[in-house]
Amino acid sequence: MRKLVAAVAAMAFILPGSGWSATMHKAQSPQKIIVVKEPRQRLGTLSCEVAGGVGMVIGSNRAINCRFRQQSGRVEHYAGTIGKLGLDIGVSGKSYLSWVVVNTKPTRVGEGDLAGTYVGASANAAVGVGLGANALVGGNSRNFALQPVSGQTGTGLNVAAGVSRLQLSPLRQ
Repeated sequence: MRKLVAAVAAMAFILPGSGWSATMHKAQSPQKIIVVKEPRQRLGTLSCEVAGGVGMVIGSNRAINCRFRQQSGRVEHYAGTIGKLGLDIGVSGKSYLSWVVVNTKPTRVGEGDLAGTYVGASANAAVGVGLGANALVGGNSRNFALQPVSGQTGTGLNVAAGVSRLQLSPLRQ
């Protein structure tokens, strides 16, 4: 009888879910999500690298890789496309865009929340080295503005003006 009680006690200690489990669980790191209650707060900076390409007179579409640096210093990575509908003539090399990110309404920020579609006006020109400007609003719930205006630098021979569409998806690291 003593051996049976000892065996049952040993099994209770070893079996998971019995309260006596000797297994260790890996702790998950908490996600850092910031809730912003007031509109028009600066949330951080979105810096992007745009692949070069050829403008097709009425539009273009290029791959984009971005890094969002929050005010707290935390960094998130995104990938996607940026396209233009309107005048887009010429050839351009790799270019760089940078926006100040503000919220348009109360929202949360963290872990891929900038993902979604942004739409707005844009213009740029390049003869050798070029400059441009883009103002976009969007996100999954249209709760972010890439404002007030982005700066763009690049190389090529290109003229473009029209409506831009930026599509972002989070990259998990």
